[in-house]
Amino acid sequence: MTRLLLNPASQVYLRQLEKELSVSSNTVRLELNKLAELNLIEGSISDETKIKNYRANVLHPLFSSLRGIILKYVGVDQILDEIIYKLGNVDQVYLTGEMAEGKYTPFVDLVLIGDIDRNYLNELIVKAEYLLKKKIRIAIFSKEEFKIELLEKIKFVSLFEGDFKG
Repeated sequence: MTRLLLNPASQVYLRQLEKELSVSSNTVRLELNKLAELNLIEGSISDETKIKNYRANVLHPLFSSLRGIILKYVGVDQILDEIIYKLGNVDQVYLTGEMAEGKYTPFVDLVLIGDIDRNYLNELIVKAEYLLKKKIRIAIFSKEEFKIELLEKIKFVSLFEGDFKG
């Protein structure tokens, strides 16, 4: 569920989850069925592969609340509070890497777009890493140099777009 709530645009299928979670397909099937019965996820069968894919139901009344809990669980809310909001001049933030795929990882990979004071950012990262007990890796782009195509081949989650000027 973490994977689907963290990145609602992603889809998963039974065998994929079985391999990733190292559990039996029956266990995965039972959990997927429970989540589908609650309408928290939606299943659809691909015409090409005949494989049933699942994705988060973003229209579910609890979707936003559950996603907020997941963001808190993985520490993204603390990153936003401890780094992004304090930096100012941040236009966009993307979560990438394994965390964007909903996997547990000791790393938080972020792409920041804006006019960012790198020295101040480094100070904030040290504090946030201590709080999160995770290492934070950041790629910084100006608005002019960033193109969304840079993220095409990797999983990413848009955390926020907008003006973070304090």
